[in-house]
Amino acid sequence: MSTAAEIFLTSAKIAPEVFKLRPDYRALLMVVEGILPGPSDTISENLLQEAESSAREAIQKQPITEIPHIAAWREAYKSFGAKPKKERNSLESLMRRAEGGLPRVNRLTDIYNAISIKHQVPLGGEDLDTYSGFPLLIRANGQEKFETSSGGEIVTELPPAGEVVWCDKAGVTCRRWNWRQCTRTALSDATTRVLFILDALEPCSDGALEAAADELFQVLSKFSPEARTYRRPMSAL
Repeated sequence: MSTAAEIFLTSAKIAPEVFKLRPDYRALLMVVEGILPGPSDTISENLLQEAESSAREAIQKQPITEIPHIAAWREAYKSFGAKPKKERNSLESLMRRAEGGLPRVNRLTDIYNAISIKHQVPLGGEDLDTYSGFPLLIRANGQEKFETSSGGEIVTELPPAGEVVWCDKAGVTCRRWNWRQCTRTALSDATTRVLFILDALEPCSDGALEAAADELFQVLSKFSPEARTYRRPMSAL
């Protein structure tokens, strides 16, 4: 492991208050370096089409809200005051959008969205070249700043006290655990270094997280053969 990646991953923290909320929560942090930058391509498009088919098949078998891992995240959102009918976890949001077609954002985002659906795991990506310090998962105190966009303009929000948020030194990088990412650390066609965060609650297993991470890196390696990856699983144990 590179020294910088080791320091970054070992410095990541999850506040005890988060585990008090959900003792079954686990995160797999995966740093990938050496990604060749570039726009969406046939690799990302094929993955998205496969994910759309997978989502439609799953929805035909049972309502979205009864899919086990989605149901678990809906309960987690309720536990810190979010309204899951309005503020949906990232996996549920993608599953609902898949029926009408997933968004095409950029190659890296498209790839991790497809992997998220295929493995039924909430998954996000942060551009490490715009990251500040180390990742922290906390319950907000109401003073942390979150930058997002509205109508083409950058706006700043203050997540309410108690909300579960990922942060770095510069502010909130993702609201409501895995609901919405800030504009500052979003991936782009120029991104070469990424922190991927994979989330799990029961009944999702540690093996399922690892399988999703394995496939994600396998796909990235197709167009970035020199890419390197480093991982750190985090849990209450």
